[in-house]
Amino acid sequence: MTATHAQPYPQRVRRRTKAGAVRDVVALVLLPVPLLAALPLAFAGGGTRRWFGGRGENVRADAQAAKDAAAAAFYELDTAQRDLRISIETITAVDSSPRGRKAVEDFAALGRRIDEVSHTYITAVDAHDLDRDDLEAATAAKARAELSRAKDELVRVKGELDRYAQELGPLLDTAETELARLAPAVERARQALLAASNALDAVRTSGLRADDLAARLAALAPELTKLNQGAGRHGVPETLQRADRVLRDAEAVRTEAERLPERAAEIDRRLVSLRTRAQALTTRAGKVEPILSELRRRFTAACWQDLQAVPAQTASTVRQAEEKLEEAVKAREEQRWPDATALLSTVRALLNSTDEAVSAAGDRLQRLNAVSKDPQHEIERTRFAIRDAQRLAMAGRSTPDPRHARPLDDSVARVERAVAGLEGRHPDYWHFLTEMEGVRRTVARVVSGIREERGAGS
Repeated sequence: MTATHAQPYPQRVRRRTKAGAVRDVVALVLLPVPLLAALPLAFAGGGTRRWFGGRGENVRADAQAAKDAAAAAFYELDTAQRDLRISIETITAVDSSPRGRKAVEDFAALGRRIDEVSHTYITAVDAHDLDRDDLEAATAAKARAELSRAKDELVRVKGELDRYAQELGPLLDTAETELARLAPAVERARQALLAASNALDAVRTSGLRADDLAARLAALAPELTKLNQGAGRHGVPETLQRADRVLRDAEAVRTEAERLPERAAEIDRRLVSLRTRAQALTTRAGKVEPILSELRRRFTAACWQDLQAVPAQTASTVRQAEEKLEEAVKAREEQRWPDATALLSTVRALLNSTDEAVSAAGDRLQRLNAVSKDPQHEIERTRFAIRDAQRLAMAGRSTPDPRHARPLDDSVARVERAVAGLEGRHPDYWHFLTEMEGVRRTVARVVSGIREERGAGS
């Protein structure tokens, strides 16, 4: 939207008027005397044109002023539209939401109105040559009116454009914020890739292959290519998301690469530790059979029958653990770090279960020896727990809550039955111990329930 701004009319008129006056004086001097005598009559008669000043020149000046005002309004509108087009391009690059699309559509509609009023202005300018010497006053007045109307339309549309720009503010702020994030985000992603590559090189220099990390880093190469192609091709939101993803993945590779020597050393330590533990368990497992022999000799079958399979299970589990250890050693030598770690975790779980089984036999013998010598300790321990719970249940009450009293009364009865079961020639001490433990667990649940209820009511 452009317009040619003509040279200011008054300056051109002044130069032309001064030159014309000189020519008129010379012509008058050279005229024959009779013509000179007739000149006053010509100047005084009707129908002659006034050359200096007068209403015609005022109308011409008004028209030129209207033309200048319209040109200024046209320039302001054109400048505002150009500035706003940059804002729209910024929003389009970032925001593809319905709100962003509507902003673009509204700008296009405004552009069509701007084209209309601009066309009206340019037509009015082209239709009237205000520098003509023979410009009539009526023509100048018409030009002034058309140019004034064109200026008013330009100003009106400029107001619409200003209001639209104000409404566009929040969208533009968001878009500019996103664009401001773009370059730093891409640069951080590039630096993260470089750091990951350097860390991987350092690891390989130390003799570790890190093939899985190298593959993960190579998979990021296409993403880096797209980052280098820029947001103009892939869009700002997608480029920002890609930069964040590359940054995250590259930092993960770098971190794992930097930890790899430590991870290898840790796997070596675990291999040694678990092999030592397996050997120790093999030694301990050899003592299970003598323990079972003593249990069978001194106590009823119910006290040891569930432990009969421990020696065979222990031997089988230790053997499995040793096989997995050999697989872990091979994985370590081949630098298959995830496989080595997983195998070591399996070995640890196998040895834990074996340790519990071996310990169970020894603990069983120890506990049965203790209760057979003095069952009263277990009885008093359990009865104390019941009495303590009963006092808590009665605290602040004249009668206990049936929900608490019933399980406590049942627990008293269970203790009495368990104590009665100790009478006879070959008492089942293991049943007695498990019953006492069961009573104490029941009592503990009652106490916990009472405390929760009172805590919630406080």
